[in-house]
Amino acid sequence: MQSRVKWLENMTFVGQSASGHSVVLDGNGGEKAPSPMELVLMAAGGCSSVDVVSGLQELQQQITGCEVEISAERREQAPRIFTHANLHFVVTGHDLNDQLVSKVVADSLEKYCSVCLMLGQGVEMSHSYEIVVA
Repeated sequence: MQSRVKWLENMTFVGQSASGHSVVLDGNGGEKAPSPMELVLMAAGGCSSVDVVSGLQELQQQITGCEVEISAERREQAPRIFTHANLHFVVTGHDLNDQLVSKVVADSLEKYCSVCLMLGQGVEMSHSYEIVVA
């Protein structure tokens, strides 16, 4: 897997993936685009969401929506790494099995989500979920 990041101007950069997609990054704390650290959180949420949606679909759950709210804490001093991150899933559907949703969410964080597992090497990771009946 490869990607590249190119400086545009000031503290604005563009990241380009090998698959041909681009994303703007802002080194000024998210002034013009997501900051690199915000993108890390979005990557964790996206990666884990793929696991949750596909896992629930494989278990024949009638999922109609999935959203993850990610909250994180960072150190005050440099390097300003994340010290804690929580992924809170809001899963919407019909007749969802609470135990299955709980297991799929936990399995993503603990077994399958590559981004969360990498972050978990130095970040206290946690998760929570709620089910919304559609």
